[in-house]
Amino acid sequence: MVRKPSFLQKGPRESSWLLLHSWEQRKLGEYLETSMERNSENIYGIDDVLSVSGDFGVVNQIEFQGRSFAGASVSGYGVLHTGEVVYTKSPLKSAPYGIIKTNKGKTGIVSVLYGVYHPRENLQPELVQIYFEQNARLNNYLRPLVNKGAKNTLLISDDDALQGDVIFPKKTSEQEKICTFFRSLDSLIALHQRVYFQRRKNKNCLRQKITFAWEQREFSEITYPAGEKNRDNHPYESFSITNEDGFVPQNEKFENGGTMRDADKRMYFIVSPNSFAYNPARINVGSIGYQNLHKNVIVSSLYEVFKTTSDVDDRFLWHWFKSENFQRLIEHLQEGGVRLYFYYDKLCQGLLPLPTIEEQQEIGRYFDHLDHLLTLHQREYLLFEVLLC
Repeated sequence: MVRKPSFLQKGPRESSWLLLHSWEQRKLGEYLETSMERNSENIYGIDDVLSVSGDFGVVNQIEFQGRSFAGASVSGYGVLHTGEVVYTKSPLKSAPYGIIKTNKGKTGIVSVLYGVYHPRENLQPELVQIYFEQNARLNNYLRPLVNKGAKNTLLISDDDALQGDVIFPKKTSEQEKICTFFRSLDSLIALHQRVYFQRRKNKNCLRQKITFAWEQREFSEITYPAGEKNRDNHPYESFSITNEDGFVPQNEKFENGGTMRDADKRMYFIVSPNSFAYNPARINVGSIGYQNLHKNVIVSSLYEVFKTTSDVDDRFLWHWFKSENFQRLIEHLQEGGVRLYFYYDKLCQGLLPLPTIEEQQEIGRYFDHLDHLLTLHQREYLLFEVLLC
């Protein structure tokens, strides 16, 4: 369990009082001093060159980017020790005045274009990165200090970058509690992110194994066309299909409700529950959906709509459609010139390995369970990201 530091556990009035009495506004230069240490004796080499990422903080350049962008000699580079602070002095889209980070990793070297700062005794250095994680606060701090030159270069000395005001707790013990709290959040985020990606990888590996151990069946044997024209112009809700969400109401996908809102809907297809549908021009990006809305809806006549026979479990088939096996089938059978199409008649030529219906149902339920776990870990990950904002 992540325990909040004391100032976050108080009520609004108590927190305001606490901030007024135990925090103070001071120049950043009262917490940091400019470091002039250089790699003059070549103690550090190309493998030790560090970069600064807005999302990942201080990183080893080769490990993070796959190569070093340093020149032939790095003897004049600044030395950045563990626990020291670095200011990039280079604009990013979200941080037009540069970024400020604390080095939480190994000692290394950085370009002389960067400002490097050593923490004074009254500062827990991680607090600087936590304080400037919000781009709005970072930009507000740097904006009055930085002059922009030609080609959007940032003109500011190392010392001048410390002349802005910050509000930190007076006691280093309170600073450390805040750092510990955010360290715990970072660990939880990393854990959920790691579990999420590992389970997604495992799920994709398992999907590839739904292949050749079972009877090969043609799609023409196990599916049939199910798109019925809306000849009576029923006022059914209009849907599109996306690769992320499957069936999506047109009024959610488009601000004006889409082209189908005011169109004559007699030429569109009625899609009844338990049907598959896809756009033959976008199937290569996964735009296939399964209609489980418990009501009839309509889609453009450009879509292909089909159902399965009693030999197929729809959940099993849905997960197979998300595998690389289906992508290979599309690549093999699609047709066209500049734009490629994968019509239903081409799908019917494809083969699908099928176990018994009981096994299909077991596999479908298993992958549904994996999807549920992935959703939970992704939700936890996003929740902790919000807490850090």
